[in-house]
Amino acid sequence: MTETTPYDADRARFTRQALARLVLCDHAADAADGAAGLVATENDPDTGPGGRVSQAFQLIELAERALISAVIYERERGSSWTEIAQYLGIGPAEAEERFDSNLDNWNMAFEVPYQLDDAGRKRIPQLPTAAYDPAWACDRLDTWARNRLILVNDERPVSSGLVRAAPEEELPSVTPTTLVTPLD
Repeated sequence: MTETTPYDADRARFTRQALARLVLCDHAADAADGAAGLVATENDPDTGPGGRVSQAFQLIELAERALISAVIYERERGSSWTEIAQYLGIGPAEAEERFDSNLDNWNMAFEVPYQLDDAGRKRIPQLPTAAYDPAWACDRLDTWARNRLILVNDERPVSSGLVRAAPEEELPSVTPTTLVTPLD
């Protein structure tokens, strides 16, 4: 088994902040699709007793995933626990405690990006799919946004706002703030 995959090079083109934002976009799209499933009434007769409650409960789970992704993104972009906690209505220490394991998992996935399955033959990615395969995520989310967001006129409404890590040969030897460029 080789040590790299085709996705590693694509992932390396993005900053961790951009990867975290892609994960947030992906989870937000899932939550929006989950909410949209509760809007139409035509199929209500086909839904068994309690079925809409099941859908609404799943929406809470999807929203929680989006919240966790938003916290990870905010930490990646430099937001403090105080800044995050004010929007959660809790104290900074409580916010850090609540999301600390999620951040640990995110950070560990960059150090140990794969784990072997029980048979020891297949690598299981530890990053969320959108961060593991950002090229796929950009295509999917750009299409999702173009099809669903009526006031968006951008051909790449998701990927155009992300920053990529500069290729190694283009890295300047000056400050780290110059290491990112807009996605073409």
